[in-house]
Amino acid sequence: MNLDGKTAVVYGAGTIGGAIARAFIEAGAEVHLVARTEAPLKAKAEAIGAKYAVVDALDEQSVDQHAATFERLDISVNVISDNDVQGTPLHEMSVEDYLSPVVTNVRSKFLTARAAARHMVKRQDGVILFFGGTGDGSVHRRWNLGGLVTAFDAVESMRRLLAAELGPHGVRVVTLQTGGIPESIPAGVRGQVEPDIVGQTLLGRAATLEDVGRTAVFAASDWGRTITGAQVNITCGSVLS
Repeated sequence: MNLDGKTAVVYGAGTIGGAIARAFIEAGAEVHLVARTEAPLKAKAEAIGAKYAVVDALDEQSVDQHAATFERLDISVNVISDNDVQGTPLHEMSVEDYLSPVVTNVRSKFLTARAAARHMVKRQDGVILFFGGTGDGSVHRRWNLGGLVTAFDAVESMRRLLAAELGPHGVRVVTLQTGGIPESIPAGVRGQVEPDIVGQTLLGRAATLEDVGRTAVFAASDWGRTITGAQVNITCGSVLS
């Protein structure tokens, strides 16, 4: 399984974006890592051997102009920050805080997926990956996740529609379904959240950043060529499909 000769763009240079980009590079892809803030973006790209560009995934012109620089684009992944507010019950939350992750996710995923699809339809091939997903709602009752789950549900609707429209053009659209990645949680709150994430799994452990990267490689490679319009479950059993 490899990505030799493939060109990938990863929107978001945080822990998850960096893990996916690193795994793609190790699998042979040429990776373009993009984010809004140049200093940490440049450092992450240089550390893993990726190319980089400053791009605002919420800005239509920025996304489209960057996509226009590619001769070919085989894989597109959007894992920018959700811009969500957690820990506040819905009845105490402002409408702005509730809608923040919804607007961020829907707008950025639409813009980046559209830019990728325009390339991929021409070549009749390509993979668009999302990260998040939805499933068993038991976790949601305890965590006061605000608008994050609403955002994930909206993106899943987009993913299904994109898969249906792009499938005849040979383009796949897949979500990596997460139950929470402790390594991606800020250190100050990780100790509070990680036991909850692990406690809901069937395997007694949570997915790691390495797990995310390897699954992304599989989903983007020809070994995953039968998967589209679906979630690839990496929740260690906290969500049963």
